[in-house]
Amino acid sequence: MADARGHVGVVGAGTMGTGIVYVFAMAGFAVHLVEPDAAGVERARGALREAADGAVARGKVERDESDARLARIAVHGDAADLPEALDLVVETVPERRALKMEVLARIAARAPRLIATNTSAMSIDDLASAVADPSRFLGMHFFNPVWSLKLVEIVRGPRTDAGAVADACAFAEAIGKGTAVVADSPGFATSRLDLVQALEAIRMVEAGVASPEDIDRAVTAAYRHPVGPLRLSDMVGLDVRLDIARQLAGTLGAHFAPPRLLEEMVARGDLGAKSGRGFYDWPQGAAPMQAG
Repeated sequence: MADARGHVGVVGAGTMGTGIVYVFAMAGFAVHLVEPDAAGVERARGALREAADGAVARGKVERDESDARLARIAVHGDAADLPEALDLVVETVPERRALKMEVLARIAARAPRLIATNTSAMSIDDLASAVADPSRFLGMHFFNPVWSLKLVEIVRGPRTDAGAVADACAFAEAIGKGTAVVADSPGFATSRLDLVQALEAIRMVEAGVASPEDIDRAVTAAYRHPVGPLRLSDMVGLDVRLDIARQLAGTLGAHFAPPRLLEEMVARGDLGAKSGRGFYDWPQGAAPMQAG
């Protein structure tokens, strides 16, 4: 079972990986972050410090405690450098099958007790072929921003052991998250629901039905969603939206086919908050970083 003395690995220092590192570190875990790109490491360090400073400013944690917890984050350049037999390792690299398979195999060689992928749409059973023991492999789908959203979707593969599911739920609870356990199905539950709304909102912009601001205002005001689908798409990354749409269109049909507008925006580099421009303008460094 998870406890505050556990040791967790996170492979990938993108937006999601950095958030996952933060919540485990601030919950008292010793965290090992794997990121081969030096610039990516520096971005992650800056994001972690910014998030921790915000939590201190809001009285969520004392400065000394915050500093001590961040100091327990060790950085490695390759998954092969992870210590052996960690309690949990979460893979959170880009949604490309070949890359994930390679990284998962490297993680499995370090024999952690539990391996999780943060994929939002890819088949757990397919990815499980990269690990030595599929019974200890599953999905732990976190949501952005990780520190604010209180759910982890636990995705049970056909070969996942019930004990692994219980352990994953315990880890999620140890960092203050609720869980929803779902079967391995294309898009799981949350990605399918989220993507349907996002793609329809993009189609509405494409068709000139309303501006992004008015569409988001309608959703937040009428349905009490904290963030509208277009602003959220910018935060998630329009390239990530496009990847997931293409995956689900291939398995679930044309209902999930990406709108041309989304393809055009990604092609010209308008990826949302990470690039500074998407459906909204995002000054560099202005992506939401509040934690608590």
